[in-house]
Amino acid sequence: MDRLATMRVFQAVADEGGFAAAARLLDMSPAGVTRLVADLEAYVGARLLQRTTRHVSLTEAGEAYLARVRQILSDVDEATAIAQAHTEELSGVLRLLASPVLSVHVLAPLIADFRRLHPRITVEIHVDVLQAPEVSDYDITLMGVAEGFDANVIARPITTTEAILCASPRYLQKHGMPQQPQELSRHDCLVLRTPDRRPGVLRLVKSNAVEEVVEVPVQPVLLVNHIETLQRAALDGAGICGQPLSLVAPYLRDGSLVRVLSPWILGRYTTYAALPSRKFTPARARAFMEFLSARAAAMVQEALDVDQTECTLRT
Repeated sequence: MDRLATMRVFQAVADEGGFAAAARLLDMSPAGVTRLVADLEAYVGARLLQRTTRHVSLTEAGEAYLARVRQILSDVDEATAIAQAHTEELSGVLRLLASPVLSVHVLAPLIADFRRLHPRITVEIHVDVLQAPEVSDYDITLMGVAEGFDANVIARPITTTEAILCASPRYLQKHGMPQQPQELSRHDCLVLRTPDRRPGVLRLVKSNAVEEVVEVPVQPVLLVNHIETLQRAALDGAGICGQPLSLVAPYLRDGSLVRVLSPWILGRYTTYAALPSRKFTPARARAFMEFLSARAAAMVQEALDVDQTECTLRT
């Protein structure tokens, strides 16, 4: 019995929540996955998984065993990566974790060009809402956070962008362009729900001034915890919303959205790349980090150029 192989199968069953899902992930038959897990349980002398007709869960022994298995497999993968780092051509699986918005708008557009540079690297992206990301399970974890970010992780800043207010021309033709922040109180506001903000108050900062802040009470007509839903509603004329400048630059360029109340912003957001360890970063992860930093910086600069042009045209 290949113990490492059975450990990987067991980990897949635990992570995927079932034998069939693990079989699809590993390109194996469900019967083969079941047999390998049974062999592993016989080898360790303990039941690791509790099976029912609809669900598979870890036993107490399984939870303890899985924690050690993750570390063992991580060490094996790291040892392999160290050896591969000495080869001229980068290869292997690059495991990334990101929120839906970062995955769609930051990672996905980079894949084609990155793989043209490194065709032997396979990119595996796990998309999840990051409340408490499992940084240790991935080569790189992308996180978009507001100013004042302070977490106990090893993280490298990639880009910083401003969250601006914008609306569609159709909405502004009907409701008018606000000239002062206080006028937002009588507009239809689309608000992103976050744990650290009151949904009935917009806190605006004047980006070209020091410590000029105003809080405006609003009655949101849409309150949502998904930024792309907010963007779609704004494009369809539902109201005024806040969006990262780098995300809405294409819509500012083609006129689908118009910036509102420049130079007032809702804050600044930084994208960080978190790493699992300082001990060793695989060469493929270092290569992607450099590629990501260069492309993201170019994307933010393009967004700033678009915003400046758009503001000049309106002036």
